[in-house]
Amino acid sequence: MSIEAIFNEFPILKSDRLIMKKIEENDLEGVFAIYNNERVFEYCGIIPKHNKDTVRKMISHFERDYIKRTRIKWGIFINDELAGIIEAFDFNQKVNMCTIGYFLEESYWGKGIATEAVKILLAFLYNEGNVNRVQAEVMPQNESSKKVLLKNGFMYEGTLRQATLWSGKGIVDLEIYSILREQYIK
Repeated sequence: MSIEAIFNEFPILKSDRLIMKKIEENDLEGVFAIYNNERVFEYCGIIPKHNKDTVRKMISHFERDYIKRTRIKWGIFINDELAGIIEAFDFNQKVNMCTIGYFLEESYWGKGIATEAVKILLAFLYNEGNVNRVQAEVMPQNESSKKVLLKNGFMYEGTLRQATLWSGKGIVDLEIYSILREQYIK
């Protein structure tokens, strides 16, 4: 894994429709629209945030995590509007793997944006980051997220029963999906 390639300079990732880049303080309204919506985090271990000052502080935490090389969050932008957030975290250099997560502002659901953003992120992680395994943890009820992963070549590995404590959800089951470099290259 090339941590330097991932964390040396904040990567800007693009497709014809999307640009994935650093979330700045001037993106506060868009970030707040995402975090203020209960439905966005229905199947997530994140508690919605209903206070703009809290969200403003979170944006500085995104930068802190990047500098500490523990997590990288990209804003998913369409025509300069924040459509969602995608992240890579839990970098394990011993086995060259990381975990990804993503969520969209509700008005952007069902438009193929998450699928496209995951595709762009996978290309970066495999081609630039030299990662061998990318995984995602999904609550069993989150059918939309499972479809995004399957469309990108991930495989369902199994269910970890009552495996983790997620804020606001209690102890939950998690389904694990992954894609290996050899699958990605095919």
